[in-house]
Amino acid sequence: MDGLALAPEILGILFFVALFAGFIDSIAGGGGLLTVPALLAAGVPPAQALATNKLQSVGGSFSASLYFVRRRVVDLNTQKLTIFLTLIGSVIGAILVQHLRSDLLRQMLPLLVISIGIYFLLTPRLGENDRQRRVGALAFGLIAGAGIGFYDGFFGPGAGSFYALAYVTLCGFNLAKATAHAKVLNFTSNLGSLVMFIMGGNVVWTIGLVMLVGQVLGARLGARMVLTKGQKLIRPMIVVVSLLMSGKLLYDSHGAEIQQWLAGFF
Repeated sequence: MDGLALAPEILGILFFVALFAGFIDSIAGGGGLLTVPALLAAGVPPAQALATNKLQSVGGSFSASLYFVRRRVVDLNTQKLTIFLTLIGSVIGAILVQHLRSDLLRQMLPLLVISIGIYFLLTPRLGENDRQRRVGALAFGLIAGAGIGFYDGFFGPGAGSFYALAYVTLCGFNLAKATAHAKVLNFTSNLGSLVMFIMGGNVVWTIGLVMLVGQVLGARLGARMVLTKGQKLIRPMIVVVSLLMSGKLLYDSHGAEIQQWLAGFF
């Protein structure tokens, strides 16, 4: 789909939103909470906004992944099984989301995301150094690859944080290394679900490609910050983004009730 024309200044705004989202996403995840509302505010219909968001997200996650692979932070040979299972999970999720309602997941998600933020906040030494691996390659591939990949294809927000947490807790990676590996899986699940959305004809290519360029630039800058600043940057970013993400998701689901409660309280 590419029949939706936007003014040049709106495309410019979307470019810079994508640039900032790519920077945030490569460090802590959650960039989609900036880009999807921006697309909707620009007048892109919801189905097309979700599909177009996947296109621009592929650019950001690929840019960050390529940076980490070239600097040998990620060894793709050791991740082949997890990458394959992530791809399968994301494709299944993207197929199902076009036929099933995601209301229940939408209600549960704020609790899951805020739990991640609190977990990182209350465990200051988590991911400080590499630790002993807790599960084998197949178990990790099924849990983190297929499981989170399915979630990313089906719904999406916060998938990068879920991947990173899985690498820290299940594989024993330090936080910077976990974040780098998380971007590879994030790219994989973005790509798998994007293919399904393209087949559904929902991608607005002109908008998506403009935002993709912004994502690539922002993600590259964020990836560099991960390797230079490491845990000192990633941990507070994950906590802050998780809390903001939870608040945004809660408001999206219960905005009317929250406004009524605030009106009665004040």
